[in-house]
Parts: sequence; C-alpha cells; structure tokens
Amino acid sequence: MKKKKINTKKKKAYSKKRKIRIDKVRQLSVVWQKPSDIVLIEKRREDVLEINYQKTCECPENHINCLDAKDWMRNQVAIWELYYEKRDIRDKDVHPASFPISLPKRCIELFTHKGELVLDPFMGIGTTLIAARDLERNAVGFDLNKKYVDITEKRLSQMEIIFGEETKQIAICDDALNIPKYLKENTISLSVTSPPYSNMLNRARLNKSMRADLRINKYYKKNLQYSNNPRDLGTMDPKKYAEALAEIYKEILPLLKPRAHCVINVNDLWENNHRYPIHCHIIEEMKKVGYELRNVIIWDKRNLVNKVGIFGWPSNYITLSITFEYILDFWRPL
Repeated sequence: MKKKKINTKKKKAYSKKRKIRIDKVRQLSVVWQKPSDIVLIEKRREDVLEINYQKTCECPENHINCLDAKDWMRNQVAIWELYYEKRDIRDKDVHPASFPISLPKRCIELFTHKGELVLDPFMGIGTTLIAARDLERNAVGFDLNKKYVDITEKRLSQMEIIFGEETKQIAICDDALNIPKYLKENTISLSVTSPPYSNMLNRARLNKSMRADLRINKYYKKNLQYSNNPRDLGTMDPKKYAEALAEIYKEILPLLKPRAHCVINVNDLWENNHRYPIHCHIIEEMKKVGYELRNVIIWDKRNLVNKVGIFGWPSNYITLSITFEYILDFWRPL
C-alpha cells in the first residue's frame, strides 16, 4: 500500500497559523512556576475564546449525534471494553494515569455532532483534544499543570490528520473554576473528562494488586501525585474531593446547552482496608448543583489487566478495583 503524501506547504502553513493561535491563548493567563508547585495568577480578559460551537453536519435536528441505528444499538450496552492504541501515552513518567483515546472518542461520537464544542475541565495530556481532532469537533481543555499543557500542544502539533481551520483544539493552563471566563453560555455540547481520583496517587505506591515477584519495580514506594497545588483535586480526601468537583461543575452548568451531556470517568478508592465509594459521592454532589444522572456505564478493564496477585486470601475478600471503572453520564436538564 502506498503511503499517502502530505502537502508539505499546506502542513507548514497550518502549523504556522496554529502556533499563532496557541500564542494568543497563552497570553490569556500568567503562570509562575516553582519546583514544588504551580501558582496561577489571573489576568483580566477582554473577551471569551473565539471558537465554533454549531454543528457542521447535515444530520436532522432531532438527532443528538451522527451515528446510524446500528452504531446506536451497539452503544446501548452499558459495559464498555476499551483499548489503548499506539498514540496513547501510558508512560507513568509522562502522566501517572492517562485514559485511552477510545474513551472520550466514544463519548464524543455518542453526544455530539461534527463541528460542535467539547470541554475537558481536567485534560491532563490532552487525550480528549486528540479524540476531538480525530472526529472534527472543536474542543477546549484546561489543566493546572503547565507541563501537561505543553505535552498536549506537542501531541496536537504532531498529528498527521489536518482539517485546516475547520476545527480548533485549544489547551489552556488555568484552574477549572475559571472556565466561565473563557466560554459563552449555552455553547458546550459535551463535557468529558477523567479527573484525579481523589488522593489515590498521593501516597507511596505499593503495587498490591500485582504479583509479589513483580511489585518491586521502578515505581515501588514512589508518590506519583500530579502536584502539591492545594487546588489540585488529587490532594483532597474523597468527600472534600467530590464537593470541590461539584463546585467546578456548578460553574460549568450554564455553559452547557440544554440536555448537553457531562461525562466523568472515575474509580473508587481502597485504603486501609476500607472502600470509599467516590462515584456515589460524585453522583450526590452533582445532583445538588443541578445535574441529572442519566446513565452509569462500566468500563470493563479485564482485557488490560494481567499478572495480578492474590488479594486478601484467605480471610478478607476484596475485589480488584483495577478490573473496572465507572463512567458517569449526567446532563443539564431543560
């Protein structure tokens, strides 16, 4: 099979235009970084981001996506088996807990049309923005960590699929509480993210779910926490975490179109022989700030788990949390 040639001049011109756009976005916030954490200093902004949020496809008005009936039925199954691909970054030195492109991609296909706007309030290394670019959707992502924003911009710049100026994917280094300063009300068709799972990473890693002979690896007894910023959700205990998350989504709610979906991928926490049902805390707090729970989907991760060790035998039965995660689907009611 012949390799498809890419118009070099067109690619360079696109890269130059995109760099100008990114430079403009970088001017929207001032970042001061020191070795231990990142402090964000707000800067007054004259206007919101210029980004399209209207659909560009020919789908009927009563359709919520571009899927046909066959694909719709396939997605009605509430247990999803997802895969990582070559473009996914699974190196914990780059990011300790990235989710696969296939997860936001499936959500974007389900809940948006081409050209519409997708938001990721905790974008990490830009997985949602990559999926949005693939599917010709506009997207904006936010993260407290400047390093992750830089990685996202690099990943987007390296993508071979170019849609010219038809869609934009913008990465911004700022607190998710400030999202309303960047986007207009009633413009977001989907918010999808995998936020930090409370303070799950904020401890020495013991690898207890792995076989005993494999536990002592390069990450053994290391703390893989994202940052020490007090606004980082990964520094908070489960209850405080759910409340802080809901506080952010309360500000996002007016930005969503009526009946726009809001998807949160999360897992429960097991610590000191006690299970903390983080997904339950999130559901309760999200309902308090105006969201309606529509679906609970299970991400079946058994295809990604191998070489697990025996856990709790013979006196304490504990299920392996690494074998599944929750995908909570809310929407903004009418």
